[in-house]
Amino acid sequence: MNESERTRLNRGIYLLAAHPAWRDSRVNRRLIAAAREVRGVDVQDLYAAYPDFDIDVAEEQARAEAARMIVLLHPIQWYSMPALQKLWFDEVLALGWAYGVGGHALKGKDLWLVATTGGPETSYHPQGYNRYFFDAFLPPYEQTAALCGMRFVPPLLLHGAHAAPEEAVVAHLETFRQRLSSHPQWPELADLDDCPTCDVPSTDRPADRPAGVPLPLPLQTR
Repeated sequence: MNESERTRLNRGIYLLAAHPAWRDSRVNRRLIAAAREVRGVDVQDLYAAYPDFDIDVAEEQARAEAARMIVLLHPIQWYSMPALQKLWFDEVLALGWAYGVGGHALKGKDLWLVATTGGPETSYHPQGYNRYFFDAFLPPYEQTAALCGMRFVPPLLLHGAHAAPEEAVVAHLETFRQRLSSHPQWPELADLDDCPTCDVPSTDRPADRPAGVPLPLPLQTR
């Protein structure tokens, strides 16, 4: 590994930006540009880096392991993350590396979701067309963090990104920059509970198994 690679891997924050159509983005493209201006932030544009969806797992694990916080920057699509971000989870957060027996590479790090929605905040309500408060869609992120021994910190959200007033977008960008620059000196982090322990027995996720023998549910697919 050369000196420039060591410098990159020693940065404190690894930001994964996932947007399948940056030209159509009003807010996320400005967020990724802002992140690139903050010292100590290693920015990865997933759709630019892996247009064929062929993720370099070893590279991604090295960058994630070197960081103290991983940031997920993306629009909410169908109440979840874009497809390539999900594939990153599927392939990079491997058994024995991110979780399970011997899987401690991400333990003690922070996971921060920075997301935008198309619908306004009022749509995320039992009487709105999305039927649930937005918090109802966060458990998959929270549990992914917990299983990897990470702390899921309060997300930064901008609802109604398509129609948000420009002054609201500018204020959101400034908050984002400030948060990136000041982590981990966020006052609210002192009040967060420790990440719950989620030990996965080797009998539930055996690293090696005879061909044709399925893994037990609920963590069946690899």
